[in-house]
Amino acid sequence: MGELVVIVGPTAVGKSDAAIHVAQKMGGEIVSADSVQVFRGLDIGTAKPSLAEQMSVPHHMIDVAEPNQDYTVADFQRDARAVIADIHKRKRLPILVGGSGLYVRSVVQNYSFTASGQNNDIRRSLSESAKQYGLLCLYQKLQEVDPLTATKVHPRDQRRIIRALEVYEQNRRPLSEQIEKTRSSASRYRLFMYGLTMPRQLLYQKIEERTDKMIAAGLVDEVKRLLAEGCSPSDKALTSIGYRHIVSFLRGESTFEQAVQLLKRDTRRFAKRQLTWFARDSEITWFDVSAAGGAGAAAENICNLLAGYYQLK
Repeated sequence: MGELVVIVGPTAVGKSDAAIHVAQKMGGEIVSADSVQVFRGLDIGTAKPSLAEQMSVPHHMIDVAEPNQDYTVADFQRDARAVIADIHKRKRLPILVGGSGLYVRSVVQNYSFTASGQNNDIRRSLSESAKQYGLLCLYQKLQEVDPLTATKVHPRDQRRIIRALEVYEQNRRPLSEQIEKTRSSASRYRLFMYGLTMPRQLLYQKIEERTDKMIAAGLVDEVKRLLAEGCSPSDKALTSIGYRHIVSFLRGESTFEQAVQLLKRDTRRFAKRQLTWFARDSEITWFDVSAAGGAGAAAENICNLLAGYYQLK
């Protein structure tokens, strides 16, 4: 059973910096568990590690899918586990890092995904309904037949709304029931799970600052480029936080100022959901980044715990 270090926490808390520190000190390689960093070309809005950072420590599961590709959590689970197996084979330490709770859990726990096949007739009919009656009508239907999935899908995410309804129409069972989760107390890995956190108001301040940096770094131009290259606003990549807000601005559905404020608001809400998700896991050892003196100091604490394990091994 190979070791797997897992570092989780809300967006903007400093996970990437901490992971790089741990990897450099412990001979590790980083496996990103971010549902949007998997897409090529989505760099600024995902706070993707810079080229220099990726060269300083091997990074995996970044830029593995095209932005218009339907890359699912099941795809991620398969690919990430293969990467981890390769890292173990080379006698290195895999470090799974991210804030996408389902993506993290799909790797460390015995999650199995049962997918329904594609039905072009149903999909075509739903697409026509969206054109005739509006996407909101389909979203409201999804809320009726599969409220759990509806809470996880943005009302403007046409691709995912249609897919969820397509699954329901095929077998009259909601998509949320198609994802079978088996939580075995015994993971396939020897887990070392750590979480980073900080006081809520300080985290929100960091989110505000990071959003401003993304805008200054050219997030609007990045979205323009993706659209010019043929990406659709309904593609999974462009319905993610940050990208859908800029798309809304570019389509004239909001002012620039409104788009930025909504981006900050939705990122704060996302961070709150991340904290709620991970707080349920009693296996996670938490470190307050602000109390420790920064992400690097928190990472040093993680290294000390890991060093203690290897001394006793």
